[in-house]
Amino acid sequence: MDELPKFRCLMAIALICSLPMAVHAQDRRNSPATLFAWRETPEPAGELGAIVTDRPDFTEASSTVGLGVIQLEAGYTFSQTRDATETHSHSWGEPLLRVGMLANWLEFRIAYFPLAEAEKFAGISQTRSGAEDLYLGFKIGLTPQDGWLPETAVMPQMTVPTGHISFTNDRVLPGVNFLYSWDLTDDLSFAGSTQFNSAVDDTGNLYTEWAQSLAVGRSLTDRIGIYGEWFALFPDNAVGIKPEHYLDGGFTYLWTDDVQFDIRAGMGLNDASDDFFAGTGISLRFH
Repeated sequence: MDELPKFRCLMAIALICSLPMAVHAQDRRNSPATLFAWRETPEPAGELGAIVTDRPDFTEASSTVGLGVIQLEAGYTFSQTRDATETHSHSWGEPLLRVGMLANWLEFRIAYFPLAEAEKFAGISQTRSGAEDLYLGFKIGLTPQDGWLPETAVMPQMTVPTGHISFTNDRVLPGVNFLYSWDLTDDLSFAGSTQFNSAVDDTGNLYTEWAQSLAVGRSLTDRIGIYGEWFALFPDNAVGIKPEHYLDGGFTYLWTDDVQFDIRAGMGLNDASDDFFAGTGISLRFH
């Protein structure tokens, strides 16, 4: 099946299977935003407020979108690596669909990543394009912030072998991502993520990849925000794959409470990392 019809089919299935029953705003406000609380019964979620997105940084948000909410986040990323082989990569669209279902603290997630790569080695160029394996997952809001105790969430997730022959791993690869964040002041926040995912090296060997990130965000105005971030990937028992470290940062612009634009750029900190990457995107919320 061609990539575009396959994408449309998968997204249609996701919408049919995951869209919640229609809910009233009153139902959303009165149900708790998290599954647990640090000290007492979880408080009602209240009003939605401004959109909170998982992009553009590597660190996912520790909050869910909310019951009955549909959120679409999409963008474009260019990355470049120059070593023995020079590689240019273009990630087009990057759609992540997030659907709040059953309760405020639960969301379903599905993402699709079309990719085009151009490699040049010893004067010989080669290009390939297609889609990576489909991403599926849930985000579960665990606790709200309580003083110095963080807001937390956990994401069981996996990729399934639907991608182009050039990019698929040919197997289901499960993982889990633990998210945590603190609002330090009205304008300053700190967040992190710790995740473990199954991966496959170039020899077909299955290994575990640990990923760690730390991010600082600041609001410059009611509409403009900035962030800076470090993240790293650590392979365990992988053949020919070394740890990768990155720094990145960017800006967000809140056009309305339901629409956000973003731009970012970053660089690798060691030889195993991509040298440079940059991208932009948009996030839309429907409720």
